Amino acid sequence: MLFDVYPLYDIEPIRAEGAWLWDKNNRRYLDFYGGHAVISIGHAHPAYVEAVNKQLSRIGFYSNSVQNPLQQQLAECLIRASEYDGYSVFLVSSGAEANENALKLASFHTGRTKVISFKGSFHGRTSAAVAVTDNPAIISPMNAQQQTVCIPFDDEAALRRELETETIAAVIIEGVQGVGGIVIPDVDFLKRLRTMTRKTGTVLILDEVQSGYGRTGEFFAHQYAGIKADLITVAKGMGNGFPIGGVLIGPQFEAKYGLLGTTFGGNHLACAAGLAVLQIIEQDSLMANCRNLGAYLKDELTGIHSSLNEIRGEGLMIGLEFNVPVADLRRNMLFEQGVFCGSSSNKNVLRLLPPMTIGYEECDFFLNALRKALKS
Repeated sequence: MLFDVYPLYDIEPIRAEGAWLWDKNNRRYLDFYGGHAVISIGHAHPAYVEAVNKQLSRIGFYSNSVQNPLQQQLAECLIRASEYDGYSVFLVSSGAEANENALKLASFHTGRTKVISFKGSFHGRTSAAVAVTDNPAIISPMNAQQQTVCIPFDDEAALRRELETETIAAVIIEGVQGVGGIVIPDVDFLKRLRTMTRKTGTVLILDEVQSGYGRTGEFFAHQYAGIKADLITVAKGMGNGFPIGGVLIGPQFEAKYGLLGTTFGGNHLACAAGLAVLQIIEQDSLMANCRNLGAYLKDELTGIHSSLNEIRGEGLMIGLEFNVPVADLRRNMLFEQGVFCGSSSNKNVLRLLPPMTIGYEECDFFLNALRKALKS
């Protein structure tokens, strides 16, 4: 018997391909949510399936007590794709684990204990990660004791006041707030944040768990601001469904044996999946596809209905904010039209996170379904 923590759709997908799912009755659904932005290169991409199966037939797992050349290959490919030369990579199994280790590294490096996060943020459900998440409902009394300051998004004055105390180990911010409702930090704010954290010796952590891996049209969303962070966390689209995450670590951080550790992070099968994803993103020009299809969707969505107040996002990470709650629109009306979309902590925001491989056919299917749903 499962511990009941998720409200479930009345559907059991039994196969998937590209941006489509099929249930046991062979009904087809458009996946415009990508399973929480996880499906980056589409379901069952042939090259991905081949790479994972080939690796599994050799060796799927062994611990980090032995040499695994796939880890080095994946790290090199990730650094090259992200243009973060000189950085190193620590491989883990999830976004929460990546953020947990980034926060720990920042505290080790600075000797400080306090962290600044932002209203609307979501960084995970493990101890330190949930403590910097803006959701009291999931923060236990134990987590609440951790030293975190949560300030308004884009509030430079509040940021400056906290940094002047010289007790801040790190500032953690999402490249785009996903769970928060597709909220994009102001470019100038990010630039000043980078300047201020350098001045105070504070570690800047960019959480790109949901917004990274090309989804916004840049490899990392914060690269639109032209800045470099000290630590960058990744996961979700990194494995296209296989659990994998990582931390990109600046050269100023000293590696010591025993400082960090993981059982499953960077295992052979995870690395094979991660390598296949990066190769497909490059070979199929998926970041350009995100820019092109994202622009098409936003253009077609403009003026689609009087209840749609705002369209925001970059690439294929789009939020639609209506003047009414969207729960019924998402879970009933669009679902009846055969479309999966995402929710957010903002009850009025519909979140679009389709696979980066979608084409105009899938976009038009979604747009037609939305028009029909809004009419009803």
